[in-house]
Amino acid sequence: MKRRKTYGKHSSNVRKSRARRANQNGKLNKKKVAIVVGIIFIIFSLIINKNKNKKAVETTANETKNVVVEETPTVNTDNVDNTDSTQKPEKEITDWKLRLANYENLLPEDFKVEVKNIDKTRQFDARAIDELNDMMNAMKKDGITNVWVQSAYRSVARQKELYDNSVQKYLKQGKTQKEAEELTNEYINKPGSSDHNLGLAVDFNTVDNSFEKLDGFKWLKKNAE
Repeated sequence: MKRRKTYGKHSSNVRKSRARRANQNGKLNKKKVAIVVGIIFIIFSLIINKNKNKKAVETTANETKNVVVEETPTVNTDNVDNTDSTQKPEKEITDWKLRLANYENLLPEDFKVEVKNIDKTRQFDARAIDELNDMMNAMKKDGITNVWVQSAYRSVARQKELYDNSVQKYLKQGKTQKEAEELTNEYINKPGSSDHNLGLAVDFNTVDNSFEKLDGFKWLKKNAE
């Protein structure tokens, strides 16, 4: 029995098999190419981003270098006048009617003022005695006749004499110097701190609470304040 020749058919099958493998290989190659291209794109993107970040860092560094830091100059305050420029300078009061005499504004020991007599023993500032006399006369016209000037001008020297005498009186009673001065300060001003030394103060009647009950006290409270 003779075998049939199958060369043509076998050859056809071989070509088909090769074509399928070639086709498959072509598809694989395309996939590989796509993967490689994708990897290359990713790497390229990373390189670009890295370069951008590097440039941004360099730019920031350069800007930082270009920043000029201004140092605050040190001010020497040794010779600086700390006086507030908005504060008005103190003005000396020369108006005699506004002069103060108290513990913070002591009159000098040689302070003098021109005075005139109210009566035989009491005196008042010559520049204001007319106003005092007018007030006393007005009281009399209103029927107030039981008011008189008990004490008026006292020189600084006389004030010192009265103050020292009072302190000595308390020292003799066994008080300390501090206690004697505190007790004296309750009713006698220190020398130079009294309006009596200015010649612009008067004490009416006896210095006690009974004066508050008189009509003269009410009149003075109403008209002399």
